[in-house]
Amino acid sequence: MTKFLASVRDLNEVNIVLKNGADIIDLKEPANGALGAVELTVLKQAVDDVHGRRPVSATIGNLSMAAYPVQKAVSERFSAGVDYVKIGFFPEGDVQGTLAALAREADADHALVGVLFADLNPRLALLPLLADSGFRGVMLDTARKNSGALSRHVSRIFLSNFINMAHALGMFCGLAGSLRRYDILSLLSLKPEYLGFRGALCREGRASPIDEALTREVCALMTHRAL
Repeated sequence: MTKFLASVRDLNEVNIVLKNGADIIDLKEPANGALGAVELTVLKQAVDDVHGRRPVSATIGNLSMAAYPVQKAVSERFSAGVDYVKIGFFPEGDVQGTLAALAREADADHALVGVLFADLNPRLALLPLLADSGFRGVMLDTARKNSGALSRHVSRIFLSNFINMAHALGMFCGLAGSLRRYDILSLLSLKPEYLGFRGALCREGRASPIDEALTREVCALMTHRAL
């Protein structure tokens, strides 16, 4: 079954999504861009609050590909106790050097997730490099949140190829990027491991607080339950 990832920014939102069906708790600061990072103190408190009830993931911020700062950010988040760390692969920077550094962070207890961006000409050729560097998962998202939903930027055939290639390489995969409730059933049929949401859980845009009723609605659609 495809899991429901909810991106949250603070402890209050952690508790809302925990109570209303989220399978993965993803710490992210939406005011700081697509992969804005929360403060490490907030991250540690969130891990303590979740207390193993759900997997916890975190972003490292919108860092360009440079080995030392990316590896340092990843290491800090694993030290805070998260299960997954998401790293955005932006077009600029030293991808090969960064992957070589990150390979040292990957092990059975620390899952790296590479994030590609549908609105920045994502390259499927990157997926084998991620797998070879020990990444356990890959995600397709959007970098510019005012540029429309995921399906505006890539075709259904591309999404299917992305998912199938990830699975063939032994990685799990997720889809996100301004997803709305009407996207859910179509994307579930592609069988990604998870769908990620932020804006669909908020009444007044992704920077506004997460709403409990909207979270329940998304969860119901994800699990084919009637409200």
